[in-house]
Amino acid sequence: MYKRLLTKNIKSKFFKGKILIIVGARQTGKTTLSLDLIKNVSQSKLLAFNCDNPTDREQLINKDLDYLKQLVGDSEIIFIDEAQKVENIGQTLKLLVDYYKDKKQIIVTGSSSFNLLHSTQEPLTGRKYVFQLFPLSLEEIYPDKNYLKLVKGLESLMIFGCYPDIVSQKSFANKKELVKELSSSYIYKDIFGFQGVKSPDVLNRLLKALALQIGSQVSYNELSKTVKIDKKTVERYIDILEKNYIVFRLNPYTKNKRREISKLKKIYFYDTGIRNAVINNFNFTDSRNDTGVLWENFIISERMKFRFCHKYDISQYFWRTYDGNEIDLIEEETNGLYGYEFKWGSPKRNGKKKEISWLNSYKLITKENLKNFVL
Repeated sequence: MYKRLLTKNIKSKFFKGKILIIVGARQTGKTTLSLDLIKNVSQSKLLAFNCDNPTDREQLINKDLDYLKQLVGDSEIIFIDEAQKVENIGQTLKLLVDYYKDKKQIIVTGSSSFNLLHSTQEPLTGRKYVFQLFPLSLEEIYPDKNYLKLVKGLESLMIFGCYPDIVSQKSFANKKELVKELSSSYIYKDIFGFQGVKSPDVLNRLLKALALQIGSQVSYNELSKTVKIDKKTVERYIDILEKNYIVFRLNPYTKNKRREISKLKKIYFYDTGIRNAVINNFNFTDSRNDTGVLWENFIISERMKFRFCHKYDISQYFWRTYDGNEIDLIEEETNGLYGYEFKWGSPKRNGKKKEISWLNSYKLITKENLKNFVL
């Protein structure tokens, strides 16, 4: 089992009078992390619900406080797995946390922020801490920060992705089989089951179009024509994909509104293995023509994991002008702006460009110097 960086952050919030909600895509390890958090709790003090089980769900649906008090009894830890499947779960959690406050700790997991966080937003305002669990980060895979091991395994991670079960496989064939299975059905289970997406073919066409455009600015109008659905449906499906932790959007940084492209966004995949499975391309870097943008997606996703796990409060953007100047990633911190460009191969040049002199710093991130960027 990989040691997750969120563990320490979550434990620091125990018995502070708030619900701990762990969200993230299916198979990222939310249940495993939660069980690790409560592994030393005696069975007599633990009340656990697996809401994939209809019987467990029924015990939590629209129940009053008197019933819930009897259900909880002397338990000190209440663990609710896959809570997004419980109707009106927000009201149930509100009753519990308002009554017990810091006397009991409630831990909740969910694989869809749309189903879980949307339903708990109003009832749990000021009553929850939310933690997002990503696929494994480089820091979690290589906790000893051994650079030689990292470089040796880097290409495999970029091709097959960083889901825990996939990383632990010993052969490329097994990795490929697992990531294809994950991308074909299981990861989208909540989308089809709960959010009104009734056409897998349309969703798959949209995902493929997005997968082929990573690193480029995305036009919803063009996607509409490509996928053959209306623009509003494209927007809704992308929003659903983002809320189910399949893709994320990067907004443009606008400094000069007349010269810069401010409407189009870039869309990346949280996991490049899922992206490669969508287009069925598991070739290694010497046999593919998208290595540059694949590396860009991979390292931006890794930087996001690093930022979340270490609680770096920064905003991230890309920058591009109509005359061709661009920066892959801009991070806005309280003390300034920092720009990054990503290159898989050896760079032909380095240094600060005149066109980006308004940045505090500008760095080229390659395999040779990524250690200090994401570890």
